[in-house]
Amino acid sequence: MARNEEKAQSMLNRFITLKAEEKKKPKERRPYLASECRDLAEADKWRQQIMREIGRKVAEIQNEGLGEHRLRDLNDEINKLIREKSHWERRIVELGGPNYTKHSAKMTDLEGNIVDVPNPSGRGPGYRYFGAAKKLPGVRELFEKPPELRKRRTRYDIYKRIDASYYGYRDDEDGVLEKVEGPAEERMRAEAVEEWRRVEEVRREARKTVKSGEVVSVVKEVLFEGMEEEVEEEERRNREKLEEEEREREGRREFVAHVPLPDEKEIERMVLEKKKTELLSKYVSEGLLEEQSEAKVMLNIQR
Repeated sequence: MARNEEKAQSMLNRFITLKAEEKKKPKERRPYLASECRDLAEADKWRQQIMREIGRKVAEIQNEGLGEHRLRDLNDEINKLIREKSHWERRIVELGGPNYTKHSAKMTDLEGNIVDVPNPSGRGPGYRYFGAAKKLPGVRELFEKPPELRKRRTRYDIYKRIDASYYGYRDDEDGVLEKVEGPAEERMRAEAVEEWRRVEEVRREARKTVKSGEVVSVVKEVLFEGMEEEVEEEERRNREKLEEEEREREGRREFVAHVPLPDEKEIERMVLEKKKTELLSKYVSEGLLEEQSEAKVMLNIQR
């Protein structure tokens, strides 16, 4: 019994569906040329119909298992519908409707980046690739970007970036150099002040002991401190110079001196005296030098 009711129900359903189709108007066919349409609403309706067909075919072309030939046919059909859609959009603008071409979709590559649509003829929207058609042989290469050639910089480009900062003239502006040099500057200043105080102390002691004849020993003890190394260095240089002159004299003919020449000890003594004189003139005043010379005369000191 239930099966008969199911059959009747099925027959009823088919009858109702058939009556509904009879009441519908005959299916209109889209005009072949967009210029034949004179109504703006009709033109917009045909454009919407083309958009639905494009959507169905774009959804179908996403399947990579359709095969190369089917994918190419679907891609051609989609491009044909897009060209037809552009004709209807131009017709809608001619009839006073909105301009849909301003908001048309862009074509993207396999990574989703927007790329230019190949259009050798310069007319229409150009040929696009959709879905799995982008991975077909010969199509993938169109979306691959050529490797960027690194341009060699010219001398002008190199010198264009050189400014005052390159030469270090703006190092003081960041404040880092001040933090580093501050402690060192204070330390050097303290050392200089300490040295000046020591020299002043020596001068005061020299003035106090000048009349008692102790100025010579005090000056020698304080001012010539550390002069032994300088004297030794000077003696070594003089010795090397004398040896070099001796070698030169051996290679030449014997030189006859008509005036007495100082020997090595005499030269060392003269250099030492010169050093002493320079140090005395640097650290001791003229008045103190005069008092020293008077003390030497009083003490009968020949040096």
